[in-house]
Amino acid sequence: LGSREAWAEAVGSVPQAAQPVTKLRWLARTEPENAQRVALLLQAHDWLVWQLLGRPSRRTTDRGGASGTGYWSAATGAWRPDLVELALGRQAMLPEVLGPGDSAGTTPEGLIISAGTGETMAAAFGLGVRAGDAVVSLGASGSVMAVHHEALVDSTGAITSLADATGMHLPVVHTLNAVRALRGAAEMLGLDGGLEELSELAMKSTPGAHGLVLLPYLEGEKTPNLPHTAGTLSGLRRESMRPEHLARAAFEGMLCGLADAMDVLRGRGVEIRRVFLLGAAAELHAVQAAAPMLFGTQVVVPQPADYAAIGAARQAAWALSGQLPQWQGAAAQVFEPGEEAAVGQAVRQQYRSVREQIHPGAFS
Repeated sequence: LGSREAWAEAVGSVPQAAQPVTKLRWLARTEPENAQRVALLLQAHDWLVWQLLGRPSRRTTDRGGASGTGYWSAATGAWRPDLVELALGRQAMLPEVLGPGDSAGTTPEGLIISAGTGETMAAAFGLGVRAGDAVVSLGASGSVMAVHHEALVDSTGAITSLADATGMHLPVVHTLNAVRALRGAAEMLGLDGGLEELSELAMKSTPGAHGLVLLPYLEGEKTPNLPHTAGTLSGLRRESMRPEHLARAAFEGMLCGLADAMDVLRGRGVEIRRVFLLGAAAELHAVQAAAPMLFGTQVVVPQPADYAAIGAARQAAWALSGQLPQWQGAAAQVFEPGEEAAVGQAVRQQYRSVREQIHPGAFS
């Protein structure tokens, strides 16, 4: 397993610093004596469940948490103990993986404990997303996560295959640059009002930003895989060299980069008919105006809430009742692409042309 492709084939993801598999490797290299003491592998929430249940002989985890370890395959639904041994230098016991509606057990006080899941999966469960939905997260970096009926094995490592809290799958594509591109543009323009002022300025421009295109690869990029590149501002003409056009290009560049990530999933057969847009930047007028036409889908901006906690409550109800509870989902604003879908496609083609000129074959 010396390559990204081999890891992706094995467990649906390429090892990253936050994954338990890489932490095991670090332990084996830097604290070999402690590594030799490891007998059983549990994640933090699995250990907490075990404590709540009175430390029974049975140890459990869930599909979502297991799919983020780097040694469980979402495609086969099975542990890869050989990868544990490869990372840790020795074998270790692994917990039982529960089904979505299963109970981990009952506490000494008689309280039922649900299977549990990861934070990402709980948030998707709380939002009420289903097949045909995608969730776009706008942080400093960005991600596109969709609901799919099967795990995706991506030999390039662009897609991370996670398991959700219902028995479905959550393929995820990450970008390194999202809101950081907006903040950079606001600082370049000297806007004291930050992203809100940048948004209002962008709304004074028009789709396509008078030919100005920003490739927002300010910190390199993961999708496409260009770790050592920089951002590019293209299309400078006398008429386009205005603050409002740069502001508009920043929003369009960020959203086109995320639309590229969405296309990676669509290219693998993932259907996306509706997009949930999360993050503080989702409330910006310029984002809400441009996202539907650039994504080419209905865009839903949920009311801010702790959807991971809501998802955990929904899962608890499932464990208690034995039936998946009906869910209305999040209160939200809904935006349709309407007649501007064709305009959005033209803007995306303008973006693609610049991307292919500067980084030919980036997605080949």
